[in-house]
Amino acid sequence: MSKLISSVSPHFFTHRTTRTIMIDVIIALMPALTASAVIFGWRSLLIVGVCAASCVISEFLFEKLCKRENTAGDLSAVVTGMLLAFNLPVTIPVWQAVFGSIVAIIVVKQLFGGIGQNFANPAITARIVLMTAFSGTMTHWTAPVLPHDAVSSATPLAAAAKGIKESMPPYLELFLGNHSGCLGETCALALIIGGAYLLIRRVISWHTPVAFIGTVALMSLFCGRDVLYQVMSGGLLLGALFMATDYSTTPHTKWGKIIFGIGCGLLTVLIRFWGNLPEGVSFSILLMNILTPYITKLTRVKPLSGGVKA
Repeated sequence: MSKLISSVSPHFFTHRTTRTIMIDVIIALMPALTASAVIFGWRSLLIVGVCAASCVISEFLFEKLCKRENTAGDLSAVVTGMLLAFNLPVTIPVWQAVFGSIVAIIVVKQLFGGIGQNFANPAITARIVLMTAFSGTMTHWTAPVLPHDAVSSATPLAAAAKGIKESMPPYLELFLGNHSGCLGETCALALIIGGAYLLIRRVISWHTPVAFIGTVALMSLFCGRDVLYQVMSGGLLLGALFMATDYSTTPHTKWGKIIFGIGCGLLTVLIRFWGNLPEGVSFSILLMNILTPYITKLTRVKPLSGGVKA
C-alpha cells in the first residue's frame, strides 16, 4: 500500500505530439495538392506555398513581438495555410492570399491565445473574410488545364443552382476533379484517400465526417436533389474530413461530434438549396464552431459517483 502512487489527471500519456499530428495531416493533404497541380497547373502550388509561408511567418513574427513561446515549429501554421489555399480559386491574386493568411493566423488564432485557444477554424474564417472583402476574385473560376468538354468555367454547384445542365460535369469528372472550383476541393478521390489515411492513423474519428456527409446526402434525397452531385461537389468532402474535425474548434465528445456534424449538414443544405449562395460548407462550420462549447457541455459525460448538492 505504501507503493501506491496518486497523481492528478491526465493519467494517459502518448508519444503523439502536435507536430506529429500535423505531419499526418500534411501527408493526408498531399493527394489533393497533387491533384490540384495536375488539374489547375503550377499556379496552384504557388498559392499553397504562399499561404503556408505567410502563415508561418505571421505566427513567428507575432509571437516574437508578444514575447510568447514560438510555436511555428509545430507545423499547425503550415496546415492552416494549406487548408486556406485549398479553399481559394487558383486565380486569386497573391497579395490577397497573403492577406487571408495573416487574418487566419493573427486575428483568428493568435489574438485568442494561440493554438488550442481559438474558437473558430482559422482557414474557414479567413476564407469567409476574403469572400466578403474580395467577392469578385473569390468567385473568378477557371476551367481545368486538362481537356474538358464544357466551355463554361462555372462550378458544378453554381451550374446546378442555375439549371445549366450543359455545364454540369458527369459523375466521373466530379470524382476525379476535372472541373472548376477551389484548387483543393475538386478531386473527391484525392480527398477520400487523405481522409482514409487520417482515419487509419486515428488522427480523426468517423463521427463528424459521417454525420456531416450523411446529413447532406439524406436531405438531398428528401428534397429530390442529386445525392452524388451534392456530396462530390463544392467543399463538402474537404470541409467534413479536414476542417470539421479540427481539435480546437469542434466538440470532444462522441455525441457532440455527431451533433456537430448533423448541424453542419443541415446548415449546408439550407444555404445550398434556399440561400443566395450555391455553397454553404464554410458558413455552416463557422456557425457550428460558435456552438461548440454548448454542444460539449450538453454531451459531456458526468463523473461516476459525483456528489449531489444538498
